[in-house]
Amino acid sequence: MAELLLALDVKGAEEAIRVSRACEGELDAIKIGYPLILSTGMGIVKELAKSNIPIIADFKVADIPNTNALICEEVFAAGCSGIITHVFCGSDSLQAIVDGAHDHGGRAFAVCEMSHPGALDFLSGANAERMAKMAKEAGADGIIAPATRPERTEILRSIIGNSMKIYSPGVGAQGAQPEDIKKYVDGIIVGRAIYESADPGKAAHEFRLRAL
Repeated sequence: MAELLLALDVKGAEEAIRVSRACEGELDAIKIGYPLILSTGMGIVKELAKSNIPIIADFKVADIPNTNALICEEVFAAGCSGIITHVFCGSDSLQAIVDGAHDHGGRAFAVCEMSHPGALDFLSGANAERMAKMAKEAGADGIIAPATRPERTEILRSIIGNSMKIYSPGVGAQGAQPEDIKKYVDGIIVGRAIYESADPGKAAHEFRLRAL
């Protein structure tokens, strides 16, 4: 059984709260990114967390170690339980995120391969495999790998083993289905197919059942 994570890439507090409340009881975590945070501020984290659900900051952090550490301080002070970072800035930048998350009792997830077609330009193949090794060596809690390319996610699983989680985006609007990927991962990430649905709660429930 894979967890269900909602990629809540909406703008505005009212819409974010409406969708999250509609999905109560169906989600294992909510992933928030720049569209929501730039339109509302970090205060939205506490509003969403009132439903007692983990909030993961999908900021895909990509900066020097000191800046990464400062970002972690703000993310976890706001009430997030996890953060997503890029790996390509190097092992020291990655380690700053992992250490920053763990110092605040949170979790760090490393992007190894993204789900969109353009990821094949750089974030795939040997590059992705090297980043998966780096994430494991840094003590990251998990990686991000694509539902749109299950064969690639299977390879990345073989590198990190079963002690780390894999959360997998691309289910729904990007064409992947839970059945394609659930045997390789710990969680599927669904965005537009839930929050753009006429009934987000029903859509979330259906994805949850398909992830079993």
